[in-house]
Amino acid sequence: MNKKDLDHFKNMLQDELDVLLAKAGIAVVELIGSVYTNEADPLDRATEEEARNNQLRFRGRESRLITKIKKRLQAIDEGTYGICEGCEEPIAMARLNARPVTSYCIDCKTKQEAYERVTGS
Repeated sequence: MNKKDLDHFKNMLQDELDVLLAKAGIAVVELIGSVYTNEADPLDRATEEEARNNQLRFRGRESRLITKIKKRLQAIDEGTYGICEGCEEPIAMARLNARPVTSYCIDCKTKQEAYERVTGS
């Protein structure tokens, strides 16, 4: 992979990281504010709690994505970005463009997912 490609992916990943971190900051403020609401009606409380749980679950997914992005940015710095962690072959550019946080080629990822389905892990 040439420097131009690496710069492209680094910028793409960094932009996505910046957006996610900004969203996380806003979400923290919103969650803190929603903790102190005291709805009198049990149905209103349940609805508020369900909304808060959904937001926490969504933020958990974003947190895992932030971790993946940081790992991929580190891989760019270390010179290992675009190399499959399974077979150590280059990952196709089309796959990297579609999923820049990936660390596996499509064949290795397919095998990994099939194994996870069989083992339940």
